[in-house]
Amino acid sequence: MPAPLTIRVTASPGEVRTALLDGDRLLEAWVERPGRPDGVGDLHRARVAALAPAMAGAFVTLVGGEAGFLPESEASPTRLPIAKAVHEGQVLLVRVTRAAQGGKGPRLTVKLGQATTAAIPGNQPVLLARGPVAAERLAARHPEAPVLVDDAALLARLRLPAPATLLRQPAFDDALEAEFEQLATGEVPLPGGGRLLISPTPALVAIDVDSGGATLAEVNEAAVVEAARQIRLRNLAGAILLDLAGLPPKRRASLEEPLRQALKADPLVRLLGIGPLGLFEMQRQRVHPPLHEVLAGPLTPGLTALRRAARDAAAQPGRRWALNAAPAVLAALQALPGALEEAAAALGQPLELLPEPGLPWGAESIHAR
Repeated sequence: MPAPLTIRVTASPGEVRTALLDGDRLLEAWVERPGRPDGVGDLHRARVAALAPAMAGAFVTLVGGEAGFLPESEASPTRLPIAKAVHEGQVLLVRVTRAAQGGKGPRLTVKLGQATTAAIPGNQPVLLARGPVAAERLAARHPEAPVLVDDAALLARLRLPAPATLLRQPAFDDALEAEFEQLATGEVPLPGGGRLLISPTPALVAIDVDSGGATLAEVNEAAVVEAARQIRLRNLAGAILLDLAGLPPKRRASLEEPLRQALKADPLVRLLGIGPLGLFEMQRQRVHPPLHEVLAGPLTPGLTALRRAARDAAAQPGRRWALNAAPAVLAALQALPGALEEAAAALGQPLELLPEPGLPWGAESIHAR
């Protein structure tokens, strides 16, 4: 009998982490900052700013002056040329289908479905509704999976197809916490020896197999399965190249079908085959930002410190707490709406922020005063 799917959701100051599990096996991992959502699924009233026929689309102004891009294929149900589908100054209802990327605005569509096509009064850009968060998306895809949440306020906000369970203990155990920590690194150990080295760049993602002295046949067979899993877990996107360890071209070709089978569970990825350099080439559609983008920068160590502070305060209630951190880490926390306020609620009083120039990111110190 197959292991049941479970959705586990844990909240900490400024952050929500969500896991889809098949028994104990992690299938999907999501890290979200409610104060700075990625915007996918958001419904906007927007205005067409400029047509871009050469790009087969139009630039659209969203709330706050943010510019989104409406492709010609998404500008009308009948795929009219962009100049016939919309005109400059036109007010539209649009939904975000892809998060902003590398200085480019979010991707948009006017294809909203029957429930949201009614006209909304007014003509100024405005955000009408937020899109679903990870727990809601997973629950919609897997209605049979129980949803376990460890925060009552978060549970009250979730729009789920069935009631969820509020846990009295953290939704993530030590093993799941360790898996999420490992996802923040570029190294993945393989069963039986060897490892994957995952290196995202602005142009592509390179995945290298290091045998580490293990048997090449066994390490590469494990590598194609684990690479497919890591691509989905990390939400990698764009061009992805997989370089197996020390195999001649014919032996590499024998692993194409196992890789294809391992990728079947992920509808966003397409295996293109083996390129002239002997690398497996894949293309994965971008919708939400990849995990390495979410975790980049000084905010992540800051939120990790807040999570640790909330845990320590629960074990030692009534004490005052201080955070020593690099100025960039503290500035990132102060810039994230709600993070320090949620920390103060968890601690019972505001967290004292003590800047320490020269302290590396990840070396933050939480202590009672």
